[in-house]
This record gives sequence, C-alpha cells and structure tokens, in this order.
Amino acid sequence: MAITRRAVLLGAGGAAGWIGARTLGPHLPVLDGARLQMPVASDGILNDASGLSATPIHRHIVLSQDPGDALIEAIRSEMADARDAGRPVNIGAARHSMGGQAIPRDGHAITFDNGMVEIDSGRSLYRVHAGARWSEVIAALDPLGFSPAVMQSNHDFGVAATFCVNAHGWPVPFGPMGATVQAFRVILPSGEVVRCSRTENPEIFNMTMGGYGLTGAIIDMDVQMVANQRLTPSFETMAAENFPTTFNRALTSGDVPMAYGRLNVDRDNFFEEALLITYRAGEDQSDIPPASGSGFMSRAASYVYRAQLGNEAMKRFRWWTETVVGPALGDGPATRNSLINEPVVTLDDRNPHRTDILHEYFVAPDRFGDFLVACREVIPSSYQEFLNVTLRYVAQDSESWLSYAPVDRIAAVMSFSQEMTPRAEADMARMTRDLVDRMIEIGASYYLPYRPHPTVDQLLATYPRAAEFAAAKREMDRDLIFRNNLWDIYLEDL
Repeated sequence: MAITRRAVLLGAGGAAGWIGARTLGPHLPVLDGARLQMPVASDGILNDASGLSATPIHRHIVLSQDPGDALIEAIRSEMADARDAGRPVNIGAARHSMGGQAIPRDGHAITFDNGMVEIDSGRSLYRVHAGARWSEVIAALDPLGFSPAVMQSNHDFGVAATFCVNAHGWPVPFGPMGATVQAFRVILPSGEVVRCSRTENPEIFNMTMGGYGLTGAIIDMDVQMVANQRLTPSFETMAAENFPTTFNRALTSGDVPMAYGRLNVDRDNFFEEALLITYRAGEDQSDIPPASGSGFMSRAASYVYRAQLGNEAMKRFRWWTETVVGPALGDGPATRNSLINEPVVTLDDRNPHRTDILHEYFVAPDRFGDFLVACREVIPSSYQEFLNVTLRYVAQDSESWLSYAPVDRIAAVMSFSQEMTPRAEADMARMTRDLVDRMIEIGASYYLPYRPHPTVDQLLATYPRAAEFAAAKREMDRDLIFRNNLWDIYLEDL
C-alpha cells in the first residue's frame, strides 16, 4: 500500500504559458511505511484528525476528475440530490481539522482526489486542482526551480483546504496563504460557476478565504510561487520576552526568507526561554538538489519529541538538544522545498489512547509579554501534556472576513497530547476557554480549525465580522447547502 508519489511532466497544458504536471500514486503521504490516513466514512460515520469528532453523514464520495465539465456536473448532481433531501454538502481533502469543521452532519461529504498542477513560470504562478496536496505542488514545482510562496508547515493537506482555513506557514514576510492566491473558480450554492479574484467577484473571494468551505466548491486556483533556494540555518537563544524584538530584527534585515521560533515547555522553566531559527540564502545557488523528504534528524527528533510525554527531564533534554546540540552540529544547507516537504506522520505517536490537539493564538508583538504571562498562569494548571510551541510571523490580513491577523501578529502554534477520556476532554475545554479569555483581554485571537471549545461569545469577540459573514452566507446560500460542524455549532444562530 505504501507507494511513493513522484511528479512527471506531461508537456504543454491547455492554456498558453502553462506547463502541466501530475503526480502518480495514492493521495496520502508515506514515511517508513506509515501514512496520514484520510478519514474514511465507516457505517455512516466520518471523523477527523482529533479522533473526537465522529459525525453521522449520509454518504462519502471521492471525485478525481480534472477541473472541467465532468467534475462540475458531478458536484452539481450531488448538490441537487442534497438540496432535494434537505441535506448539507462539504468538500474536503485530508479533513485534518479537529472539530468537524470539514464534516457535513447527516450530509454529503465529497473528497477531491486529483493532483493536477500547471505552471506559468513567466507569471510566477501555478494553477492547481482544488484537491491537490502540497506534496504534489512541491513535486511539480521543484524540478523547474520553484517553490510554493506559502503553504502549511506539513505537505499532506489540500491546497484549497489551506485557503479555506487561510492557514499560514513559516516563510517570511508573508501573511496567510490566502495572500498568495490570485484567483479561483468556484461552484456557488446556486450551481453557477464564477471566477473570483481581487477584481472579479471580490466579495466572494474574501468570504471564501478563511470561509471554511461555506461559500461553495472551489474547482481550481491560481497561486503565487517563488524561486527555490539553498538555505543555511542560524540559531539564537534569548529570554522569551526578547523574542519579538529579535524576530523583528531578522524579518527587517531583508535576507531572511524563512524563520520560526520555539519556547521551552518544561514546567519548572515554562515559557522562560526562546529559540529563533533563521534561514539565509548562500551565494552559491547553482545545482540545487531535488527536494528530499524527512531526513534522519527529523526522524530522530520525533522520538525525542514523543519521549517528552509525562517526562519533564526529557523536555529539558529536548530543549538542550535544540539550543545547544543542534546549533553546534548544524543542519547544513537545505533547499527551501526540502524544508517544507514534511508529512504530519513524522510526529505521529500511533497511540490509540491519546490524541494530539493543537491550539493556535495570534498576538501582536507588543503584547507578547502579556501572552507569556497568560500561558504561564493557565496551561501548567491543566492536566494536559504540553509538548511544543512554535512561533511564526503572520503579516496583516485585511481581506478575509474571518481574519485572525487584522495587524501583524506572532503566531503561537501549540501541541498538546490529550487522553481520549471524558475527563481529559472536559479539562481541555476548561483550559481552552480560560486561555481564549486571556487572549481576548490582550487583543489576541485564536484559530478556528481546532476543537470547538470556545463559546459563541468568545468567537464573536475574536471575529467581529462573524455575524455579518453568517448573514451574507444565508443570502448567497438560501437552502444552506454548504454546511459543516463549524456552522452548526457557532454560526447557525447568529
């Protein structure tokens, strides 16, 4: 079952300037015989990455047609069937959200499974099927010397899905991935196919960016790409309070295309120190090697990462390896594409009794100290095992109706290991609400694709256009064809 996917160039595409590329093999990443499993409906139930979102559905189908008439008619047919029966529709790829945001309760779940990528090097754009995975984009762009401008930090996910949650990555100085999308075609709830950009149907464009698939079914997208590069890392350790200043200095230097940070997570020194990793291009950019996957260091790091569970000494050891051993040994140069060509399963614990739960908060740099205080006071008092926090830069997003970065922000991506028990779920809910309250106090925001523990009031405080978004969605989707658990839980009654 484990077949490595590779890209092969097929020659000229259908439009002038576009080069077609398609990848072969199943649409699931592979690492040492393990893979991120796309949730499959079983006995009418569909789940997601949390394992805690089992939801009844009417049926699940997979569509692999190219983004032409056949795909459009297949989607319209499914929509008509759903409308006649009063059922919802959802389009998904990996369905890796953690609270049913990509699952239509009692509805029609459609998974896109097509890796079409066409490249227009003259305009630094690639056109991609909505269901193509980032691994396919990298495989298509890499031989031609290009790289996605922004993608999620793992390559398993669908490109349109990334746009619909408006995820960000760690290239700088970009905003969320939506900032790099130039145009897309979408089937509206009416069945009409329209092209959307910042000048064509701009309202639909901005609603769909970060709109969680509630505005329609994206067919294909035109997305910005950049040159691939050979990059060399550097490491700097500092007091956590000094991270924003040091990060900003690196961002404004003009020679750092990729950067991220970390905070220490052992309870005795929780969030006291920070590590900044920056990547710079060397003078020699000739003969850049093909993109690789997870190397030995990534796999070794995953074992250390998992050994932190219930082990404070191992958390301190991991911090020592990242701040002392890693910089001393040095990773050496790596290509931009190799750095982002990483599957989720690198860190999969394969423990049936626990699940990895993500939180993500976006804080203005001048409130980062308040963010640290809030986390120190809330997180250690919970029962949760805190494993990691990664810090990234997110430029201002003034386009998405559900923007989490109305100003430039530092994103804090947190990873918890949670027992799959009612007690642990209740504790996670309590801790999440406490954290969100503290974030609201300091003008920070939280991310919507994770567990649905925040309250409706907390959502409205964080996303002030949520009610406006819900009203506009009802106007364009009078039968409420496109729905998911995010709509059902938070937006339906607004």
